[in-house]
Amino acid sequence: MNIERYTRQTALSEFGTEGQVKLRNAKVLVVGAGGLGVPVLSYLNAMGIGVLGIVDADVVSVSNLHRQVLYTEDSVGKKKVEVAKAQLQRQNSETQIILYPTFLTTSNALDIIGGYDIVVDATDNFPTRYLINDACVIQKKPFVYGALHGFEGQVSVFNFQNGPTYRCLFPTMPKPDEVPDCNENGVLGILPGIIGNFQALETVKAICGLGEVLSGTLLLYNGLSQEQQKMRFPKLAENLIIDRLADGYDFDCVSSMPSTSGLPIRKMLIDGRIAVVDVRTKAEFDKEHLQGAKNIPLDELERRHGEIDRSKPVHVLCQVGIRSQKAIYLLQQKYPSTQFINVDGGMNLIDTYANTY
Repeated sequence: MNIERYTRQTALSEFGTEGQVKLRNAKVLVVGAGGLGVPVLSYLNAMGIGVLGIVDADVVSVSNLHRQVLYTEDSVGKKKVEVAKAQLQRQNSETQIILYPTFLTTSNALDIIGGYDIVVDATDNFPTRYLINDACVIQKKPFVYGALHGFEGQVSVFNFQNGPTYRCLFPTMPKPDEVPDCNENGVLGILPGIIGNFQALETVKAICGLGEVLSGTLLLYNGLSQEQQKMRFPKLAENLIIDRLADGYDFDCVSSMPSTSGLPIRKMLIDGRIAVVDVRTKAEFDKEHLQGAKNIPLDELERRHGEIDRSKPVHVLCQVGIRSQKAIYLLQQKYPSTQFINVDGGMNLIDTYANTY
């Protein structure tokens, strides 16, 4: 370990060489290499974390660049984990970086998380957060939470030293129509950097035993007013008694929703075996879409649902798989006997494997 490299932080009496050794011996898993994940990875890597694991199946797109500052225009179309590793190794060659170019699922979560001391949730969807929570409770791992909405952000640390879990704060999965989507609501480029840095700080505090970790406390940040508030929440003992993962993680009201990955969609659509409804905006659809897909934007679905060909299985598609779940929730109320199938990962996953079919 290059002591000179870290001299400005080891000079802090509360941190010292002992803190640096703790960082060097730590193994941190970051789930998501997007807006939140990029600042987390960049600062933990720079500060001397020993092992960084990165879970992400996405590729870099032009629309990522305004907030995911680890990537450049040359990165577009490339796997995020691979670009991130190359950039991070240029920053700090001492860090061991392990890549998981996949989505976190019930089949791999325990195996992946089991090899790390602490997990950073840098995702943007509720199902993955509940999966991370349950896997961390089972394996007694703390995880650092961050979330964004508009100009606001949230940060907390769950399952830290037998403290409250994510389910103590958010007991049940919300309904699809209650879930904000950054593709619809947008995000100011700087905000993920602020919240991601808060997450990185809480990770370092938890590893090194510094200060007061945000366990049992939700930090609320307003970027427009630069105000911060803290909300305390209690530990509920029943949420610490989890001995197995659920069969699936999805929004409660659509837990029986059939789903599939984006891989076979293109071929099945060409063969005429399925119908595909793309619920993205017209602008998104015009920019890129599957040939033969029917574009009905989510906000027009209520009045245009009669245009759907229900004579064959209907696959519902958006950019990442959130709006499509909202669409299916609506469609199931109108056509309970029709088979609607959500395309997990949406166009992002189809783009990732564009050359497969």
